[in-house]
Amino acid sequence: MMTGHRVILLEFNELSPSLMHRFMAAGELPNFQRLYRESLVYVTEAEERAPYLDPWIQWVTAHSGLNYRDHRILHLDEGENLPEKQLWDLVSDAGLSVWVCGSMSVAYHEPLNGLVLPDPWTTKVRPYPSELEPFFRFVQKSVLEHTNDETPLTKADYLQFVGFIIRHGLSLKTVGAIVHQLLSEALGTSRWKRAALLDKLQFDVFSWYYRKKNPRFSTFFSNSTAHYQHLYWREMEPEFFRIQPSQKKRAAYETAIRFGYQEMDKLLGRFLEMAGGDTTLVFCTAISQQPCLIYEDQGGKVAYRPRELSKLMQFAGVSGPHSLAPVMAEEFNAYFQNEDDAKQAEQKLAALTVDGLPALMVQRTGVQLHAGCWLNQPLPKDTRLCIDGAPIGVPFFDLFYQIEAIKSGMHHPDGMLWIRTPARRHLVQDEKVPLCSVAPTILAMFPLPRPNYMKGPVLEHC
Repeated sequence: MMTGHRVILLEFNELSPSLMHRFMAAGELPNFQRLYRESLVYVTEAEERAPYLDPWIQWVTAHSGLNYRDHRILHLDEGENLPEKQLWDLVSDAGLSVWVCGSMSVAYHEPLNGLVLPDPWTTKVRPYPSELEPFFRFVQKSVLEHTNDETPLTKADYLQFVGFIIRHGLSLKTVGAIVHQLLSEALGTSRWKRAALLDKLQFDVFSWYYRKKNPRFSTFFSNSTAHYQHLYWREMEPEFFRIQPSQKKRAAYETAIRFGYQEMDKLLGRFLEMAGGDTTLVFCTAISQQPCLIYEDQGGKVAYRPRELSKLMQFAGVSGPHSLAPVMAEEFNAYFQNEDDAKQAEQKLAALTVDGLPALMVQRTGVQLHAGCWLNQPLPKDTRLCIDGAPIGVPFFDLFYQIEAIKSGMHHPDGMLWIRTPARRHLVQDEKVPLCSVAPTILAMFPLPRPNYMKGPVLEHC
C-alpha cells in the first residue's frame, strides 16, 4: 500500500469523460494528458439516480464514504447535518494537518488541525480559522447572486477582500487575468468568463497557505466548467438538440466549454508544478454531465429566481421572524425561530400559484424551509403570480427573473478518478468503481484505518 507523505484532492466538479478524452485527443489539454499517463485511472459510479444525482449529494459521498441512503444530505447548505467525520476530520484526528479549500457541503469537527474554506453556497458553516472570512464572504455574495444584475457587495466588502488577497498570495498572473477580463467586458464581450477568475484567485490563496502550513491532506474545489456545461452544451453541439441556438448565441458561446477545460488544464499545470516527489495528486469529478434533452418538447428547461427574497416573502404574507439564504439556481432556504412559524410560512409559500398551478416547491425540515420555483418552461411576459389561484396578483417578473440561458447540460452518474502516486504508475481500470471508495482509498494512502461506516472497498492498486 502506498504511503505518500502528502495528498492533494483536486475536485474539478462534473467534468465529462467524453469531452475530456476528445479535447485530450485534439492536443488541447497537455497537463491532463500528462496526468493521465502518470495515473491509475478509474471511472467512478454514483449509486444515486435523478432526482438524487446532484453534486452536493455525491461530494458528501466522496468525502465520507457514505452513500445518500446513509448520509441523507439532500440539499445544498445541509452539510452541517452530517454527524459522521469526513476525510479531513479523520486525518486531523491522526495529528496530521489539513487544508480544505472550497469543497462542497463541508462540515468539520473542532478542534481541527488545519483550515477550512467552505463552498460559497454554505451559510451555516463558517471558515476556520476566521481570518478566511473576508475572502469567503466576498466569494459567497458574488456566487449566490451572480445571475442578478446587482450583486449585494458593499465598498467595505471590496476593500476587505482586496486587502486579504494582497496579503495572501495574489499573483501577477491573476492580476493580469483580471485586467484582461475587465477590458473585455468594457468592450461588451465575454462576461461569462468571469467564473474562471474565481479559480485563479482561489488558487493563489490555496498556494499561499499550502506553502505556509505544509498540510498533509488538501482539497481544492472548482465549479466553473460545470457551470459552463449546464449552460452552453447546446451552443457547442447543437446537432443533439431540437431547440437550436441563435447564430448570435452560437458565435458567443460555442467555445465556452472548451475554454473551461483549457482553464482547468492550466490550473492543473500549476498543481503539477507545486506537487513535490512525495505528493499524491487525486483528480476527482464525483459525477459528470451529458446533453440535457429531456425538456426539449416543452421548449427547453429554464429557471426563475427571486429578485429579492424578502419581497417574495412579504408578498406571500410570511410574517414570522426568519432569515433567508439564496442557494444555487432557483433555490433558497428560510430559517425560522420555531416550527409553528415555519409551518405557517410553508403553507403561505405553497399557496403561490401561476395559472392555477403551484409556483414554488417547498420542503420543511423542522424550522427550516427549502424552496424554489417549480416552473421550468418559458413564460410569457404578462404572467401573473397569485395567491391561492386568485385572479388578482402581481406581475410574475416583478418578483422573479429568468436565470441566464436554457439549460443544456445535465448530470450523469459516471465520474473520473485519476490517482497520480509518487511512483507515477499508469494503469486503466476497465470496470467502474463505486464513488464511496474514494474516502477509504485516500485514508489508506497515509495509511489510516477507515471507520466502520465506510463500506466501500479500498481500490486495490493504490
